[in-house]
Amino acid sequence: MKEKDSIGVAFLGLGRMGETHLRNVASLSRVKVIAVADSNPQAAERGKAMSGAEVALTDVEKAIEHPAVDAVVIVTPTDTHAGLIEAAAHAGKAVFSEKPIALDLAETTRIVNTVRERKIPVQLGFMRRYDPGYARAKEKIVDGELGRIELFRALSRDTYPPKLEFLLGSGGIFLDLAVHDLDLARFLVGEVEEVHAWGGVLFDEKFSKAHDIDTAVTMLRFVNGALGVLETARHSNWGYDIRTEVAGAVGKVVVEAPQKTPILFAKDFGSRFDHFENFPDRFEAAYRLEMESFFSALLEGRPVSPGPEDALETLRLALAVRKSWQENRPVRISEIGV
Repeated sequence: MKEKDSIGVAFLGLGRMGETHLRNVASLSRVKVIAVADSNPQAAERGKAMSGAEVALTDVEKAIEHPAVDAVVIVTPTDTHAGLIEAAAHAGKAVFSEKPIALDLAETTRIVNTVRERKIPVQLGFMRRYDPGYARAKEKIVDGELGRIELFRALSRDTYPPKLEFLLGSGGIFLDLAVHDLDLARFLVGEVEEVHAWGGVLFDEKFSKAHDIDTAVTMLRFVNGALGVLETARHSNWGYDIRTEVAGAVGKVVVEAPQKTPILFAKDFGSRFDHFENFPDRFEAAYRLEMESFFSALLEGRPVSPGPEDALETLRLALAVRKSWQENRPVRISEIGV
């Protein structure tokens, strides 16, 4: 996309995550929300009021095709992403979409090829890459301050277990939750060669109804020789728990944010502080910064990142991890083809 003076936006999807993204988009200079679309007319009208959009629609296709729209932001249910990205690409509109493109490798590959052929900028919402801690860790690694990378460790525990209805369409713990840590593994360390995953239903039998698990551990072997481990769980009574460590020959980086409010109360030989409740508050800055980056790149004619190819390779990795769990064996990433 050539450098522009301003960007007109069609915003699709007004659920909880949609409202977070819409507030961030509406706050940007040189960006104007033209249309807000949601299948729920009340949600669409609420989005219009929040953003000062010109129109509220229940027809997402009309929003995409609006002549004043240059870019489309997609925060709709997972199973709609591929079709909407494709529609926007054929309309010549840039795209920011929540992850994933699709839960199927063949469908994802088809959309990636379409985007590549149409030469449309597409950024996927792997927001942790924009978190200030992870971004600084990446700089340290690229600058060689850790030396040769030896070990990667990531832990993700959701605060609340999802509802069964969500689980049935989520793709499972590896494609929905662990995928963020798998993307960080690629972002911080490099491509993965082989995985071995174990998992089980340890606290909530509804996961069995979705043919899913609530707790998992995954071992990683990277192409560059580094090793890694992921711990993933669907609940945490103490709050949203996200931690990452990358260790090298001469140094390491640790990214974690256990304390939400910068105060520790101490009394009677004890102390207390609060935890983040969930991803909207823990990654508030990341959500804002990824959207700022997307629109800045469009305005200045620069490439956006992470792009569809990153989404494809992270999905391939997540599918390998799921296959390893299902078949109870190590799986090489090269086994996962279209």
